Amino acid sequence: MTERDPSPLPSPTRPRAPRAAAPELILSNAEARHVFLTRHRLAAPPTGPADPATVSDTIRQIGFVQVDSVSTVARAHHMILYARHHRYRPGTLTRLLDQRLLFEGWTHDASLIPMAFWPYWRRRFRTAEAALRERWGDRHGRDLSQCDEVLAHIRDNGPTLSRDFEEEKSSAGWWNWQPSKVALEFLWRTGQLSVCHREAFQKVYDLTERVVPPDIHAHEVTDEEIVDWAAEAALERLGFATPRQLADFFELITTAEAEGWLSRNAGRLRRIGITLADGTVRPAYAFADGAPLETAGPTARLRIVSPFDPMVRDRRRTEALFDFHYRIEIYVPKPKRRYGYYVFPILEGDRFVGRIDMTRGTSGALEVTGVWPEPGVRFGAARARALEAELTRLARFAGCEGVVFLDGWLRD
Repeated sequence: MTERDPSPLPSPTRPRAPRAAAPELILSNAEARHVFLTRHRLAAPPTGPADPATVSDTIRQIGFVQVDSVSTVARAHHMILYARHHRYRPGTLTRLLDQRLLFEGWTHDASLIPMAFWPYWRRRFRTAEAALRERWGDRHGRDLSQCDEVLAHIRDNGPTLSRDFEEEKSSAGWWNWQPSKVALEFLWRTGQLSVCHREAFQKVYDLTERVVPPDIHAHEVTDEEIVDWAAEAALERLGFATPRQLADFFELITTAEAEGWLSRNAGRLRRIGITLADGTVRPAYAFADGAPLETAGPTARLRIVSPFDPMVRDRRRTEALFDFHYRIEIYVPKPKRRYGYYVFPILEGDRFVGRIDMTRGTSGALEVTGVWPEPGVRFGAARARALEAELTRLARFAGCEGVVFLDGWLRD
């Protein structure tokens, strides 16, 4: 399930925004979609190798992979990587974590992030401490007061799950209070602890200095360097962006800081126009000498996209660029749901053609409850065969025993 990070970012004085100018280039809607899909590694066919080096490069290119507990078919982080590499297997991600090439931290939610990026989360750790104390203090003040004891226990006993404290209390009686996940989460959010691995999806915590490699842990960066890195890294991964989109990508900087970065780097950038799905043109920024914005069209192959995939994470951008309105309905009461509990977007080429509600059934098969085509899209025989072929591949990946389409699966 998703969870918001309460830590606010600093609110610097808003600088003067870059002066409006006529765009040097206007991308058609199709061209903008192609650039966006290419930068998100969803333009090429999902074939080829999926060894640790390839998967690591993909995560670095897209920036992060969100971690989520819901697993109707497979967990979000595995679905995100599978959509790009059909030979990917979950053990590859475990190897990257064991090799300390990734760390688990916060972007807009809990995510797996390249370890090389860890120093740029330092300010987030600092701002999280004050924010969490204010938010959790009244209800969890006693738990937060035990942080020193929690740190001492982990320092002396090594990697720890929250349930380990309960076992210690019942068996050895060393702890005279009911341990709480709150203290562990606080220490993790503030960078004092890190997640070294997970067991049955439960976080296992250790001291950060024992998880983050020494050279990376020792690397200090200033707030100005964090702003420069976060804005530049976001623009490289998006291809084009507005100030808000730069700030929202990693959620390490504010929109005002992104605007300031654009002003300071005006000589390296060009102002372009992005044609949205409704035909309007929105101003955006791109690197003047970066990767080309002209790109070939993506493969027409149909693929299933995780609700937490980076390409659909910004729902407003997805709707503006692809004319695809998507909201996850986990928290919507069942009678009020338009589609289903956990519905996956269906991507075909450079457009979304529908959404699908599916789950691992009690029989072990991948059960398709419903498919809702987008307006103007027809699921004829050819597209239905393509969908079944893709679901058959997905079922093998998820360890399901075939695919079953339940009665009435094709919806209006």
